[in-house]
Amino acid sequence: MKNKFLILLALSVFSGYAQKKEKTVAIKPKAAFVADLMSKMTVDEKIYQLVQFSSDGTVTGPKQGDNYITRIQQGKVGSVLNATGAANTRMIQKINLDNSRLKIPLLFGHDVIHGYKTIFPINLGMASSFDPSAVELAARVAATEASSGGIHWTFAPMVDIARDPRWGRVSEGSGEDVFLGAKMAVANVKGFQGDDLSKNNTILACAKHFAAYGAAEAGRDYNTTDMSERVLRDTYLPPFKAAVDAGVKTFMASFNEISGVPSTANRHLMRDVLKGEWQFDGMIVSDYTGVNEMIAHGFAKDEKDAAQLALNAGLDMDMVGGTFMSTLKQSYDEGKVSIDVINDACKRVLDVKYDLGLFEDPYRYCDEKREAATIYRPDFLEASLDVAKKSLVLLKNDSAVLPLSRGKKIAFVGPLVSDEFNIIGSWAALGDRDGFATSVKEGVTKLLGNPENMTFDNGVELQGNKRDMMQQAIDNAKKADVIVAVMGERENQSGEAGSQTNIDLPSIQKEFLMELKKLGKPIVLVLMNGRPLTLSWEAENMDAILETWWSGTRGGDAIAQTLFGQNNPNGKLPISFPRSVGQIPIYYNHKNTGRPYLGSTDAEQKYKSRYTDSDNSPLYPFGFGLSYTTFAYSNLKLSTAKINFDGKFRVSVDVANTGNYDGAEVVQLYIRDLVGSVTRPVKELKGFEKITLKKGETRTVSFDISSEDLKFYNMEGKSMAEAGDFEVFVGGSSDAELKEKFELVK
Repeated sequence: MKNKFLILLALSVFSGYAQKKEKTVAIKPKAAFVADLMSKMTVDEKIYQLVQFSSDGTVTGPKQGDNYITRIQQGKVGSVLNATGAANTRMIQKINLDNSRLKIPLLFGHDVIHGYKTIFPINLGMASSFDPSAVELAARVAATEASSGGIHWTFAPMVDIARDPRWGRVSEGSGEDVFLGAKMAVANVKGFQGDDLSKNNTILACAKHFAAYGAAEAGRDYNTTDMSERVLRDTYLPPFKAAVDAGVKTFMASFNEISGVPSTANRHLMRDVLKGEWQFDGMIVSDYTGVNEMIAHGFAKDEKDAAQLALNAGLDMDMVGGTFMSTLKQSYDEGKVSIDVINDACKRVLDVKYDLGLFEDPYRYCDEKREAATIYRPDFLEASLDVAKKSLVLLKNDSAVLPLSRGKKIAFVGPLVSDEFNIIGSWAALGDRDGFATSVKEGVTKLLGNPENMTFDNGVELQGNKRDMMQQAIDNAKKADVIVAVMGERENQSGEAGSQTNIDLPSIQKEFLMELKKLGKPIVLVLMNGRPLTLSWEAENMDAILETWWSGTRGGDAIAQTLFGQNNPNGKLPISFPRSVGQIPIYYNHKNTGRPYLGSTDAEQKYKSRYTDSDNSPLYPFGFGLSYTTFAYSNLKLSTAKINFDGKFRVSVDVANTGNYDGAEVVQLYIRDLVGSVTRPVKELKGFEKITLKKGETRTVSFDISSEDLKFYNMEGKSMAEAGDFEVFVGGSSDAELKEKFELVK
């Protein structure tokens, strides 16, 4: 029934736009139309198309002083940020068109990251589903709602590879792995943009942050990145290239510098790689005031210098900073910016406006009736519940304490047990935080009908030192058979500007857990957070741990249904959980050293690449996630032990459900290149498939591998596979041990 629902929902979402709206104005094909329009534009008008200002709506960065309406009336704005609502965007568009000599429509952008009104799990949570179709559906729903509210453009997906959970923005991406990140990038682009941008339920996607923002030093937001070109291409660029191949129409330059050059003015990234090598025909926008910030970087002497550096390097639009508006004409007059560069940027902006159908009908997204009929559609809310259930990751379940029995006395405690505000997470667009999102308490009472054998107490606050509520919660817990503690972070502890050196549970929450532990009752820890936490004490002392991330509008329902067995958790970690911050950065596809540590069985303990006070391994590795049932892997086979560069082979494995519940498993395939001209990681994910097995069922899962899957960048900067020996691993996490060998031959 669930699969049938998803198919019907997808058809419903797409079918609403199968018929294009009748054209209001008959116009020429894009190339001719844009060329004709630009022939009529002055240099000033072309420059103003490259300007974006923010409305008085959501604040997503440092506030600006300029009145954006005045700038629109002066014809100096090409795009507006953070204006939402069909009536509001119609009003602003009308002001623009009434004052535009050539009637060029505005482009409205908003941060629709994991939902617009109907909020899905944070992106890191959705990546835990290992289900690109679910991620694509979430983006499709978000685009449908956002477009009904007058939005043309979202600044998502964030496709940064991130291996440092101190960086708060890990919450916005898909984690540490290149292969998974690329799959999720493609799913998001397809979901936001659909198959035809001229349909009025599609919005422009934006691949960000270009590039290597996830590698910022010390996990500190906006900080410096320094790496080789080879590492950049092997690890950080592939998800961006996947987005280009999927047809993404916009990119966003990252805040960070790379090896001394801020991305906002990085000619190599924007002109050489993106627009040149990859033939990207869309447009590139700065991040919020990214152009101005090159002065603080020490790369530009003033705003005029910053603007001409950025435009010449390949940037097409200045987000909020105002530098293009105020200085580019002077730079042009002085010969420091050519008309060809201005024309190229202007054409790219006009092209995407054409693609969206805005020249046919500038108001096509400003339909209040469609907005009212679209927001919070029941099938959208059901989709958010389904994706949330797929995103939950069971990290521990000793003695099968989960699923819970409805007949037991259960004490629900913790500062997030009744929370509706934080559960939808950071970057939650226009999602309603109070009175609409489902809390865990509401989800449980809705599921079980307000049972008398359950209590709900906060016990403590999310942070702070108040303990006046703790004793009542402990007293109720004493009478219970099982304790469920719902704990974690504030929604804005993760996300932009949310970097932290301490990623433990807040001390007051851990203190509360320690008091509950003294009661000797089984404890289930339900986590709500936007990043991996350091949970060594919790892993040792809790009986079960369920990672729910920030799970969205229907998160409380998803958690309740999972706790009581209506949903069997099947999520897998897209990012490693460290034992302590001292291990960071930590990721599964690391390199070996000349003195690799082989674990506690290694006879030589001292002169190896290891810590003396901790194991090297993460607390929970990439790809890890338990189920209420168990799975066994066997009979790993390769169709051949040797392949040539033009061939391929098939890897097959039998997966059996050996437990007592039906369940889903993410079957993961990893490869290791044993010897290379450049050292290779110990493992790399090269395939995954989520399968559903009834208890007692066995299925054979197959993957096809070719030399394309074995490529990497060598010291000469060429992407190639090298002949030699390889190992292939298959299992339920990156710790998979079932392996076979093969050889790539010339």
